[in-house]
Amino acid sequence: MFSSQQQLKMPRKMVVIFGVSNVLWMVFAVSQAFKMEIFPEHRVVAQIGDVISLTCSTTGCESPSFSWRTQIDSPLNGKVRNEGTKSTLTMDPVSFNNEHAYVCTATCASKKLEKGIQVEIYSFPKDPEIHLSGPLELKKPVTVTCLVPDVYPFDRLEINLLKGNDLLKSREFLEPMDRKSLETKSLEATFIPDKEDIGKALVCRAKLNIEEIDFEPKERETTKKLQVYISPKNTVIFVNPYTRLQEGGSVTMTCSSDGLPAPQIFWSKKLDNGNLQLLSGNATLTLIAMRIEDSGIYVCEGVNQVGKDGTEVELIVEEKPFTVEISPGPQVIAQIGDSVVLTCGVTGCESPSFSWRTQIDSPLSGQVKTEGTKSTLTLSPVSFENEHSYLCTVTCGRKKLEKRISVDLYSFPRDPEIEMSGLLVSGNPVTVSCEVPNVYPSDGLEIELFKGESLIESKTFLEDMDKKSLETKSLEMTFIPTTEDTGKVLVCLAQLHIGEMEFEPKQRQSTQALYVNVAPRDTAILVSPSSILEEGSAVNMTCSSNGLPAPKILWSRQLNNGHLQPLSENSTLTLTSTKMEDSGIYVCEGINQAGISRKEVELIIQGRENNKDYFSPELLVLYCASSLIIPAIGMIIYFARRANMKGSYSLVEAQKSKV
Repeated sequence: MFSSQQQLKMPRKMVVIFGVSNVLWMVFAVSQAFKMEIFPEHRVVAQIGDVISLTCSTTGCESPSFSWRTQIDSPLNGKVRNEGTKSTLTMDPVSFNNEHAYVCTATCASKKLEKGIQVEIYSFPKDPEIHLSGPLELKKPVTVTCLVPDVYPFDRLEINLLKGNDLLKSREFLEPMDRKSLETKSLEATFIPDKEDIGKALVCRAKLNIEEIDFEPKERETTKKLQVYISPKNTVIFVNPYTRLQEGGSVTMTCSSDGLPAPQIFWSKKLDNGNLQLLSGNATLTLIAMRIEDSGIYVCEGVNQVGKDGTEVELIVEEKPFTVEISPGPQVIAQIGDSVVLTCGVTGCESPSFSWRTQIDSPLSGQVKTEGTKSTLTLSPVSFENEHSYLCTVTCGRKKLEKRISVDLYSFPRDPEIEMSGLLVSGNPVTVSCEVPNVYPSDGLEIELFKGESLIESKTFLEDMDKKSLETKSLEMTFIPTTEDTGKVLVCLAQLHIGEMEFEPKQRQSTQALYVNVAPRDTAILVSPSSILEEGSAVNMTCSSNGLPAPKILWSRQLNNGHLQPLSENSTLTLTSTKMEDSGIYVCEGINQAGISRKEVELIIQGRENNKDYFSPELLVLYCASSLIIPAIGMIIYFARRANMKGSYSLVEAQKSKV
């Protein structure tokens, strides 16, 4: 290319030639480099109400011009913005009027390019809606509607309605579409609720089945949990203490009503004009410091989502001319078994009459004493029957007043008791029990067991108490004692944790020293001179046995029937002049608290050989002396039987014991 000054210096003919060549070159360049792109390509899918932009851009042309049109020459229904080599058509919001094929035309000099893009629309903007014709009342038909709003095209819509895992109803909307519009489609089903439906869910699932275009989501779902209702009924009122009250007194009225869900209780007072004045939304209505104007009709209604049921009671409040005080205060804390004295005093009345009762009208289980303007209720000993709120009612003329005092109980009367399952025998498992008797309330009890200074077991009793009773709670554990445990101390520590009640003691303990026994063993018998003897000989049989404590020795003789005949408790059994009848099995037993160890020995007595078969003078002398000796022997036998001689054995005495 030449500059403008260079062109001025050229001959006119040359300038014309160059000018023509320049134009031709530019036309050639345009024809070669002018290109056009459109985005998105070919097709765009948009939901009604969204915003979309179509962009047309060129290359190879510095200043192209753009134009947009629909293929059927309908209005664009969008805004065009051109910037340099780019043109944008924005549709905000997209509507049915934008469902066309759009054409972008770009012109550069004499060159014109066109490209088209198809805009397709749909509408599936919201999850389905589940509507019930009313609350789900037991055994009453209800209609559920599954509604899918603003759908297009609706001829591709499918709705499924499920209850739990069961399909209630399904529908496809295949009818032809006579016009383009957003349609709200619905599916209805009727069923009768029962108790099995409680907790189940209704599921409405909608699908827009347009496979040829890509969009998300193609399926929407809504879940609604079922609540089955039962209309309130059986509404009743309980009044405590009475429907006729003294001014300044109090009354508690409790109302209950059956239904599902549990009805909410509303208390109202009926006004003179018949309207109801709402008082409370609680089941219990307590009126204190009542006045004369509090007299009237009180209405209780049980209300839930499907209905209501009511009943009423009339209260009469009379004047109060006097005052009543009860002591020791509004609350008494006492240990079971103690004595409690409740005192009711009156001022402002010279001759009152008193009556005592529990707030739940159970027996007083106490003794009442009245003197003048004072009445006492003595609970001795106090027991579970007395754990109530007590009411002292004072009547003065035609008027009454009441005062209340609550008696709260506990029981922690004795130190723990330590028990063993048996003797402590070295090597033998033993179970130790730490027992805390007569505890109340037992859910606050903690027991710890120590051996020496070491904690070996602990237990807390946190279970709920289903009844009022004195409970004996225990902690058990098993260990194997050794002789090294002798001298140690078992400590059982019990603590009653009841923080809101003040009492003493809250901790008790017991101790027990350990002594470990060793069962008898190594029992042995020593016979002197021998276990085989001649008749008339003496024999000593000595028994020994090891153990802790030292075993006690018991000698017995085994009889023919297998039974044992006790003979002696000495370690040595002496037979001074044996006879053949003394032959037999002798048994020694070593015995202590830990066991028995047994040893046997057989004693054999043989007869003497007789060498003299003639009469001798010596025999005559012996015969004469026998007349004196026999009475003496009789006396000896008599005193021997009375003396309980230990350590000697006489066959004569043994034979007498058999008779």
